[in-house]
Amino acid sequence: MDKQYSTRQQIVDAGLLPLFYHDDPDVCLSVVKALYDAGIRIIEFTNRGKHSVENFKIMRTASDQMPGLVLGVGTIKNADDAARFIEAGADLLISPVFDDVVCDIADRYDILWIPGCMTPTEIQHAKNAGCTLIKLFPGNVLGTAFIPAIRPLFPDLQFLVTGGVETSEQNISEWLSNGADCIGIGSNLITEEYLTEKNFPAITAESIKVMEHIRSNRKKSPQ
Repeated sequence: MDKQYSTRQQIVDAGLLPLFYHDDPDVCLSVVKALYDAGIRIIEFTNRGKHSVENFKIMRTASDQMPGLVLGVGTIKNADDAARFIEAGADLLISPVFDDVVCDIADRYDILWIPGCMTPTEIQHAKNAGCTLIKLFPGNVLGTAFIPAIRPLFPDLQFLVTGGVETSEQNISEWLSNGADCIGIGSNLITEEYLTEKNFPAITAESIKVMEHIRSNRKKSPQ
């Protein structure tokens, strides 16, 4: 099976892409373990701090003890970011923007790249470049009505919504029932409070609840 297709399908099947960053490598490892214990097998580590590459490498090494774990890197904004994290072992790349050069680099290495888009024009550029899973960002600015408004224009694309997505059953249901194929949740799931208190079991418990909300919604309204 095509590597990019397989990764894309894993994200869509899971319905949830958790994302986070932390400066402390021990905290990073604990968060990954907490998510893995919840049954999550694909995680986005965001490139948003000075220790992002070093910490990602540590998590990449530790993932040998977590069979089936896919580690992606988010906030990829340029070619240098893409090259550094591909070299560090990233399984996929996610961006807040569309960038032709990042697209080319990811394709060269047969790595799934998910571009961030906010307008129909940006989505069309991404589609023309061969992207089939588009990150709609920021979701809380676009609103849940955005997807059904553009779906007739792009019936063959899949959409990952990130930015302001909440962990409540109501918010998750609103996104999925309006056509989101999957959701990305960051600080609303891996909260600052949990990180400060090192309450990693709470991250596991909250992640389990979110995945149950997704499964429950899909049973009621199959995608």
